[in-house]
Amino acid sequence: MNLAIIPARGGSKRIPKKNIKIFNGKPIIYWPIKAAIESKLFDEIIVSTDDNEIAEIAKNLGASVPFKRPKELSDDYTGITPVIAHAINWALKSKIKPDFACCICATAPMIDSVDLIKSYNMIKEAKCDYVFSISSYKSSIFRSLQITANGNIKMNYPENFNKRSQDLPSAFFDAAQFYWGKIESWVDNKKIFDENSKGYVLPEWKVKDIDTLDDWIYAEIIQKITSSEK
Repeated sequence: MNLAIIPARGGSKRIPKKNIKIFNGKPIIYWPIKAAIESKLFDEIIVSTDDNEIAEIAKNLGASVPFKRPKELSDDYTGITPVIAHAINWALKSKIKPDFACCICATAPMIDSVDLIKSYNMIKEAKCDYVFSISSYKSSIFRSLQITANGNIKMNYPENFNKRSQDLPSAFFDAAQFYWGKIESWVDNKKIFDENSKGYVLPEWKVKDIDTLDDWIYAEIIQKITSSEK
């Protein structure tokens, strides 16, 4: 048995009501719920929220909202792991015994059910705590620069000055779409960004961190072009 858990608190500051703001004609949370349903991987798709409006919309879209997230897990500083652990502990107390839980981000409109399925197969086959979405940096961070206090330029890795970018190792970042984890790994608060995790690589066009209205507009354009839902 698998759980999908979509954290969606109501206190978005930079983009008000971000988790339910209309994105290409649907509340943005519609797209991850849709992908989770289409994957047919999950016995239950839970939205963890402290907000009544988000809860109502999520239920109308086919997710369940079996509890209200407590205030101490709904502030600006609470990380993902305790939120997922809280939902898993609710499931365990309700006699639900999942094998894996997948945290799916509410504002990941480019998420694809195929990627959920392939990454699930990874964690089933691998001896690791987590499998999560990553993508590669466009340019090598090993030739990156910084501006010093006096306004001059300094290399972060000066030893690489005479090396070609293609000869340097690849570097990846958290794509913030989904995080598969073993139940005990979530509950035991094991680190996601650790050596006992594996990355599922997404292409650049599927990845967009939406923090501003400009990000939102750009993501809508890309998703409109690439989505199978026309």
